[in-house]
Amino acid sequence: MEQAASVNADPVQRSDSNGSGSQWRNWTGFWLLGLCNNFAYVVMLSAAHDILQKQESANATSPTPSPLTVDFQAGNSSNSSSGYDCNPVSTAAVLLADILPTLIVKLFAPCVIHKLPYGYRVWFCALMAASSFLIVSFSSAVWMSILGVIFASIGAGLGELSFLSLTVYFSRDVLGAWGSGTGGAGVAGALLYSVLTQAGLSPQITLQIMLVVPLAMLISYFSLLVPPLTLPQWREKQYAALSEERRQLMDDSEEEEHEEPTPGTSGPLTPTEKLHVIRGLLRFVFPLGLVYFAEYFINQGLMELLYFPGVFLSHAEQYRWYQTLYQVGVLVSRSSLCCIKIRKLWALSLLQVVNAALLLLAVRYQFLPNPWTVFAIILYEGLLGGAAYVNTFYFISLESEDRHREFAMAAASVGDSLGIALAGLAAFPVHRHFCSL
Repeated sequence: MEQAASVNADPVQRSDSNGSGSQWRNWTGFWLLGLCNNFAYVVMLSAAHDILQKQESANATSPTPSPLTVDFQAGNSSNSSSGYDCNPVSTAAVLLADILPTLIVKLFAPCVIHKLPYGYRVWFCALMAASSFLIVSFSSAVWMSILGVIFASIGAGLGELSFLSLTVYFSRDVLGAWGSGTGGAGVAGALLYSVLTQAGLSPQITLQIMLVVPLAMLISYFSLLVPPLTLPQWREKQYAALSEERRQLMDDSEEEEHEEPTPGTSGPLTPTEKLHVIRGLLRFVFPLGLVYFAEYFINQGLMELLYFPGVFLSHAEQYRWYQTLYQVGVLVSRSSLCCIKIRKLWALSLLQVVNAALLLLAVRYQFLPNPWTVFAIILYEGLLGGAAYVNTFYFISLESEDRHREFAMAAASVGDSLGIALAGLAAFPVHRHFCSL
């Protein structure tokens, strides 16, 4: 992709009639959209486990437990024959059930999603999230709980590529708000679920209370955002009119008062143009995918095996702190775009690969002295992953041509999901190897 002359022509910056008030509303709206979009995805694994565990205990006639009832929090059904205190089935099994629907959506939706206006997309995502909460909370069989996880995954995948595409209609700082909100979802989702269940509420009631989250998504989008006139809210784009409005906005831009409008901006993207955009995105997608591959290889293949029995924290408690510190790191770095921008995305990828290699060796040779060392590494891992995410999409937005930007933002979202899915597959044999020692 070449950097177009219209790089800084963010429509809402010129169409924002209320100045800083609208800018604040848009920033807050995108932060809440990021939080709400990833919320169901974050809590669904632990919630589904709790529901499945109850179903398993109620079904005393079952001869063998389902692999899907393996404790996602680690430490409840360990393999006593192994030198490692680990579950017989990797937590990657549940990860794959949660990520594959998202990956499928991200692979195919960017080619056709432009035909569905944003208003309908947001309603669909909210309904999928609400359905996931209801299905899992009322589930009476394993397949119903897994269906709820799938609904959450589809809604989160479609929401991510849609809201990333939506940012092109607003000032570029909303990308930082979106990234920060998605980081906040990890901390808020896990914390809220834990607090409510610890307070004595059943998982079923807790999930039903969380129906407020899809409602908050609808309120954030329809009541908080101040959309520009060019946004295709309920009707498919009228490309000629859209192009003319953007051209007029660019003519009014101080930064581009001497630049010529970008030629050929009318009409939908042709398949040839989309392939050209995808080729240009590879330099962003590969580093992002590599970061997330290394990241989730650690989270799903190695974290459970990093157990230190000589401290006051149990195995389950150590694992929960690993996950919590990871989410804190992600939140901090996904909120950092307003302070620092990192152009060398490959450096972030290589540093994350070093993390994965270090922890793989630590699992094999057990040379790390205590969990506090692992805590620091996991926090650093989250910082690298969050920074890679927000900087990738910031520079895609910055360097894409005005005509290509919306498609580019949606298409590039496949990078993290592809890396996560491949990490889940790679974690299976590694986990099995160590548990069999």
